[in-house]
Amino acid sequence: MHHDDIAQAARQLAEQLIQQSIMVVTAESCTGGGIAQTLTAIAGSSRWFERGFVTYSNDAKQEMLGVQAATLERTGAVSEDTALEMALGAVRHSRGQVSMAVTGIAGPEGGTPDKPVGTVWIAWGHSNGGADAQCFHFQGDRDAVRQQTILEAIRGLNARLKSPQSSSSTRY
Repeated sequence: MHHDDIAQAARQLAEQLIQQSIMVVTAESCTGGGIAQTLTAIAGSSRWFERGFVTYSNDAKQEMLGVQAATLERTGAVSEDTALEMALGAVRHSRGQVSMAVTGIAGPEGGTPDKPVGTVWIAWGHSNGGADAQCFHFQGDRDAVRQQTILEAIRGLNARLKSPQSSSSTRY
């Protein structure tokens, strides 16, 4: 995977957001703002990038995005439920219409047998209340996991904006 792939995906996303006259919001944990940095590197991004939340701690996820303490206790930060609550919280706490949220274990520490290093949940949300999430198991070192997460988050939103019926639970 190359940085070129990420830049290309980001440019495609920018075009779609401009065409649809909507703004994107990011909610990032394991990528530490990398998605926001990638998107705002594009000139003119203020037209379609609304804001980015870097919610590394559980407290930040609760305070900035409204993730429920009970969810974090029950499923952990790296889980489908947390990712979905992050994605929906991002649109609720912003003026954006669509969001990308990521939470995972980039390594090298922090992995467990059921959530090894490279486990990342990515969720995509919409201001209409729809959201869906997908679990990824990325290989490589910390940087590789983070780069793959950035790419898949952007690619995933591209796919959802292209085909609104791609997910039964989501109407983009």
